[in-house]
Amino acid sequence: MASEEVDRNRRRFLTGATTVVGGAGLVALAVPFVSSMGTSARAQAAGAPIEVDISLIQEGQRLTFEWRGQPVWVVRRSQRMIDSLEQIEGRLADPESQQSTQPEYARNRYRSREPEFLVMIGICTHLGCSPSYRPQEGAAGLGADWLGGFFCACHGSSYDLAGRVYADQPAPLNMEIPPHMFAEDGQTLVIGEDEETQTG
Repeated sequence: MASEEVDRNRRRFLTGATTVVGGAGLVALAVPFVSSMGTSARAQAAGAPIEVDISLIQEGQRLTFEWRGQPVWVVRRSQRMIDSLEQIEGRLADPESQQSTQPEYARNRYRSREPEFLVMIGICTHLGCSPSYRPQEGAAGLGADWLGGFFCACHGSSYDLAGRVYADQPAPLNMEIPPHMFAEDGQTLVIGEDEETQTG
C-alpha cells in the first residue's frame, strides 16, 4: 500500500513537472513568432517606418518618438502657431529652406505636408544637441519678440515653429525633416516612409 502511495505521488509530480516544462517550451517557441509580427527594435533602428496616432496629439503639444535611433518630434500646431511662421521670415537665415534637408514636399513655409503637423528630427544642426520646445510667446530669456519655437541651450541656437534657424546663430541649417506621410485613415502618421521611398 505504501509503495502504491509513493508511486501515485511520484506520478503526480512527474506529470506536473512535464506539463510545466512542456508549457515553457511552447512559450519559448511562440515568442519568436509573435515577435516577428511586430516591427523589431533592430528594424526600427535600421530605418523601418513607425506609425503614430495623430488623433492623440493635442493642439500645441509635442510628442517624441524614436526612428533610426534619433528623436523625432511631432508637433500639432495651433492656428496662431501657423500664422507666426510668416511673421518672422525676415529674421531667419533660410526661410525657404533652400540649404536644409527635407523632402521636396516639405520645402515650404510649414516644412510639412500639412500646416497643422510638424514632423522633425529633434537634433540641433550645430553640434547635435537636442533643443527644448519653447512654444510660449515672449518666453522667459528669449525676448518679448519670441513667437515660439525651439531653443538649444548648448550654444544658443534658436529655431521657429517650423525648425527654421534664426539668422546669426551658431547652427548653420534648419532642422532636418524626415520622410513622412499620412495613412488613408487620416488618423495615422507614418514616419520614415513616403510615396518616394515606397517606389524607390
